[in-house]
Amino acid sequence: VYYSGEGVVDKKIDDYLIRSYGTYFRADIPGLKAGSYTISVKPVVLGVEGTGSATSPLTVLPQDRNGFAFHNGRVPGGYKADGTPKDNAIILYITQKSKDSVPFNVITKSNGGTTPYAGFQNILYGIKKGYDTRPYIFRLVGNITDATTMEGGDFVIENDNNANSYITVEGIGDDATANGWGIRLKNATNVEVSNLGFMNCDSGEGDDIGLQQNNSYIWVHNNDLFYGNAGSDADQIKGDGALDNKGSSYNTFSYNHFWDNGKASLLGLSEGTTAGLYVSYHHNWFDHSDSRHPRVRFYSAHVYNNYFDGIAKYGSGSTEGSSLFLEGNYFRNAKNPMMISLQGTDVWNPSTQQNDPANQGTFSGEDGGMIKAFNNT
Repeated sequence: VYYSGEGVVDKKIDDYLIRSYGTYFRADIPGLKAGSYTISVKPVVLGVEGTGSATSPLTVLPQDRNGFAFHNGRVPGGYKADGTPKDNAIILYITQKSKDSVPFNVITKSNGGTTPYAGFQNILYGIKKGYDTRPYIFRLVGNITDATTMEGGDFVIENDNNANSYITVEGIGDDATANGWGIRLKNATNVEVSNLGFMNCDSGEGDDIGLQQNNSYIWVHNNDLFYGNAGSDADQIKGDGALDNKGSSYNTFSYNHFWDNGKASLLGLSEGTTAGLYVSYHHNWFDHSDSRHPRVRFYSAHVYNNYFDGIAKYGSGSTEGSSLFLEGNYFRNAKNPMMISLQGTDVWNPSTQQNDPANQGTFSGEDGGMIKAFNNT
């Protein structure tokens, strides 16, 4: 399979991007800038490439790179702002077969010396040392279950020893699946996680994607977030959080589909300050999930252009001095679209027609915050 367009002529795509589905083949071509392209498919018979045929012109649209993760022109991940791989980017393919064995020599010494690693998590450990300034793009293909080397059931990204480290973890096609595990970020920066389906997560942290501590400029987008295995607490029947953010700032969560989650997204835990904490949620689909869209402590959050559909408990919740700007969202069959702790709906008892904070509060009796709302439906 070849593609042409936007200054590229007959560029052959990597073999991993072409997969057989029994009755048909599928080819995906990530890393294109916006513009017009044609794709040609050529048969190979007995080792000889035939003529094949080409598509009519196809239009590639740009990714929506907006929100706090792009503050001051920052571009998280291994791709440039135009969608093409950054200069000298390393592209590695992770499959069910190669998750423990994919080999690569990571720069691990100040003099440029390298160390050979095998397996997805081990390569991430090499990057953690902080000497490799090359952008990394990890492309996950197909259904991938737990690997031999993980941390508490998660793949862990930790790269802020090097401010010039940029990492993308992306799924290929429409069936790349993190089956039984999550992605945990701690002390990470300039990371992109996209186009993956997360299901059956049973890791120790319990999050499909968890930003645990000291992360910045993280872009999580276009993922399908299903609920994980049941936890030990009564409110963890559908697992723990789908996408949680603690002690991490200048992040964007966009175009994700939250499927029937119990607790969609916790934003903030014990930061103890409102200074310098900024996160954007935009164009997400909260699809019959129960609560936490997001549930916010301390942070300033811009929550815009999201679709809240069939929300069982509440939409966005503000506590502990947090500040939310809800703009241009659409609420359909959503109970309590927005709530502030110990105020209004949160403490109103419809039976007695009185405020009843002792019995009605949703947010563990925490102090309230502020919600500003504009142009929501």
